[in-house]
Formats: sequence, structure tokens, C-alpha cells
Amino acid sequence: MPTSIPAAGTLPWRVSEHGLQVAMVHRPRYDDWSWAKGKLDPGEEWAPAAARETYEETGLVVRLGVPLPEARYTVLARDGSPGEKVVRYWAAEVVGGDGRLVNEIDDVAWLDPRTAHDRLDYARDREQLRALVRHHQGGMLRTWPLMLVRHAHAVARSAWTGEDRLRPLDEAGRARAEALAPVLAAYGVRRLVSSPSVRCTATLAPHAAAFGRRLREREALSEEGYAADPTAAVLRLQKIIDRGRPVAVCSHGPVLPALVDALIGLAGGAADPHRDRLVEAAADRLAKGEALVCHVAGAGADARVVAVERHLP
Repeated sequence: MPTSIPAAGTLPWRVSEHGLQVAMVHRPRYDDWSWAKGKLDPGEEWAPAAARETYEETGLVVRLGVPLPEARYTVLARDGSPGEKVVRYWAAEVVGGDGRLVNEIDDVAWLDPRTAHDRLDYARDREQLRALVRHHQGGMLRTWPLMLVRHAHAVARSAWTGEDRLRPLDEAGRARAEALAPVLAAYGVRRLVSSPSVRCTATLAPHAAAFGRRLREREALSEEGYAADPTAAVLRLQKIIDRGRPVAVCSHGPVLPALVDALIGLAGGAADPHRDRLVEAAADRLAKGEALVCHVAGAGADARVVAVERHLP
């Protein structure tokens, strides 16, 4: 069986007076036009790799949006053995960078979809372009991420003699919290909201420290607050939806199903696969250390969940 080679990339997009445009890269080594992408570093997760590779190849800082179809194709390793390259893609909005080319690329072109379609050298790359155009036409391309995070693994209750709110992460939990920081960064999360319990704030703390984010604590998201008033957590979530800004919300297993249920109401009908993923996540209460990414178009009464991803530890 061929070795699987994981890679990740993006289709940076913008809307100007000329309409929708996407950014393509030219690789002089192969003399081809394709999407910015590259292999995952050891231990790296897919989403951070996509954002990193895009910056390294284009000089553009991007915020990942809706996921696009992945590509699978056979490549030959240096020893001549076959491998299956698996590339995951995201639509990506440019949020910074100077566009200076820094790695393996000699040109970046912003093109309208028709011109981009014709310039692509590989038929497999057109599937991602078609999906991006469909999202644009359906008003589902410009989104913001609402990430629900279940706190990472903590010291067992049976092994902790102090107040439960103060129960810390264990070694595996601390490692997961560090790994989550670049995942949140890849989606452009700027606002952090958490239960005051240490195991929740510690899960978001590495991201807050690395990027200078303020960590807002809300009692409604704690287990104790939820037990006292189950409606308060959902009301807090509604305020977040009304605000419509990239956010990560960290809470507990008993609280999260109610938050996910509220988001199910913003998804499509019974046949919508994104709704199914939310239903599944609610039933699981999310895994400890999981980040559930809901891509939301619009805000307030107009908000709708148009894509869902589960980043499991």
C-alpha cells in the first residue's frame, strides 16, 4: 500500500470591483500553476500547516474559512517508491502580509475564476475552485469562525483534593493546550471566552499568551453556573453570535451539548451533512481537547452555520 503523505493548502480569495478573485502560485521547479500548499511538519496539524504554507509561499497572512474538497494523487518518493499525497484545502481570506515571495514560488497571480480555471495545470485543482465559487454564489464564502472547545484532559477528580474549579490540566492536557494554540491562530481567532475553571482557562492560555489575547471568563459557561441556570450559557452564546467575530469558547462536557444544540438551529435541514456533524458532536459532548469549528455566515438573526469541522486531539 502506498505511503500517505499529508499536505495542506488554501485558495486565498478577495472580492474587488472586478468581482471574485483567487490567488494562484507558479512553481518554477515544475513550471506549473496551482494552489499554495505543502507537506505537514512532524507533529503539525492540518489547519496550521495550511496557513503556514500559504504564508511561506505567498507572503500573505490568511484566516482559514470553509473547508474545500481534498485532493489525492500518487507521487514518487526520492527512493522511487509510490506514495499517496493527501492535500486538505480551505478557502482563505487575506488578513495581512506584504505578499513578498519567500519560498519556492516566483509568481502569485490574482485571477477571476474563469481565468484561473483555464490556467490551472492539473484537473484535480479545479474541484476546489468550483467549490469556492459555489460558496461565493450562495453567500457562504465570507464567514467567521465560532469555535467550541472542550477543556483538555485534567487531573482526575478522584486524585484532586482541592476545589474542583481549581483542578488543573495533567501533562497530556497541557500538551494538547499547546497544540491548540496554532489551530486557533489559523482560523484567525481573536476573542477568547471561557469558563472560569482552571482546566478551561488553561486550555486557552497558550494561545492567549502567544498572541496577546485577553481571556474573558464567564460564570455561565462553568459546570456550576450551568447547573444553577441552564439557560445562561445559551444566552451567552447568542451574544457571541450577535457580535459575529472570530471567537473560541471553552467549556465543559455537561455544558457543551446545549451550546451545540443552539447551533444546530442555525444549520440546514435534516439532509445537511453539517447539521449531522453538529448532532454527532452534541452526542459526544466533544472529546476532551477537541475544537469544533463552526463557520458562520452573517450575524445575529441572519447567522447560519454553513460548514463544520472537528479538530480532535
